Amino acid sequence: MTDPTDPGSQEPPHPPETPKRRPQQRKQVLLRLDPAVYEALARWAGDELRSANAQIEFLLRQALADAGRLPRNTGPLPRRGRPPVSEP
Repeated sequence: MTDPTDPGSQEPPHPPETPKRRPQQRKQVLLRLDPAVYEALARWAGDELRSANAQIEFLLRQALADAGRLPRNTGPLPRRGRPPVSEP
């Protein structure tokens, strides 16, 4: 058996373990909108059962995809609605 720490060893050393990926945190952005624009956005979001924040993200992703600028590594949109209730 060969010693992997021996420089003359025939076996290549084991590759270092890759660090576990942490979920990316979502960026926070301060957005200033005309009150009438916000009201229209909030109504539209309500019609689609989304928050105003989720509606903004949905529209931005759609615009980026339409323009061919949505990064490939972009994760899916978070699911709409409340998470399922787990049984005790």
